[in-house]
Amino acid sequence: MILLADSGSTKTDWCFVEQGELVEKVHTKGINPFFQTTEEIVKEISNTLVPHFEDKHVDAVYFYGAGCAFPEKNQLVIDALSRFLDCPIEVGSDLLAVARSLCGHKKGIACIIGTGSNSCYYDGENIVDNVSPLGFILGDEGSGAVLGKALVGDCLKNQLPPHVCEAFFKQFDITRAEILDKVYKKSFPNRFLASLSPFLLQHIDEPSVRSLVEEHFTRFFKRNVMQYDYKSHSVHLVGSIAYYYQDILRKVASSLGIQLVQIVKSPMEGLLAYHSTTSAPKTMCKKQTINHE
Repeated sequence: MILLADSGSTKTDWCFVEQGELVEKVHTKGINPFFQTTEEIVKEISNTLVPHFEDKHVDAVYFYGAGCAFPEKNQLVIDALSRFLDCPIEVGSDLLAVARSLCGHKKGIACIIGTGSNSCYYDGENIVDNVSPLGFILGDEGSGAVLGKALVGDCLKNQLPPHVCEAFFKQFDITRAEILDKVYKKSFPNRFLASLSPFLLQHIDEPSVRSLVEEHFTRFFKRNVMQYDYKSHSVHLVGSIAYYYQDILRKVASSLGIQLVQIVKSPMEGLLAYHSTTSAPKTMCKKQTINHE
């Protein structure tokens, strides 16, 4: 039996898989070694995942996650999982998960648009080029966090129609002071901002809202995807924002001459297929050469 994990900044999906078949799926909070210590990761695993280990013999673990792009950070995840499991563990980036899931062993441009955003060129075996995402303050174009940030900023600075701003504050029952506190003083402001982004989809027929969304998706393609050989390779997207806004994404991509193929909410189904024919990891930690915050 193998244990597959797909972890973003908001949540982690864990799948127990035997002979290519899903046995059980478990959800926990997001695990990101860029922001969490080994002990914090251990606490989350102990409280929510370990109870599901009963009567299961795990032979190998493949953990893909946000923040898992550097050996020293990957080791934090390995150290945490090793407290509970005695088996080979491979830790790779969430971007590698997307590339393996959607491209398999074929070349392509694989992207994530969820709470954060990222992209890469995958040669069928490895990630060989990656435009640094830079996080939601400097980059993460098109992501839920950046869309939420733009929404909040436009509401607070009266850049959206009054009825849209009024609907925003009424729906979330939040004050300006509370927003500033959550963004500048509380943990994981990216999660908070991303949680506001569904409001944009609910009001997408409002011209100013649609314009805002299209502008940020255009920035995602221009500042990321179009730095690869996008005219020769198809583009694949995964993530909640990509999935729910796929009609707008396809329209924007088409206007830029970009060929979008797959848009899926989660890479897990593709990973199940990929790992059904993959042997257990030979090393405890595969070195990554991409950038991810």
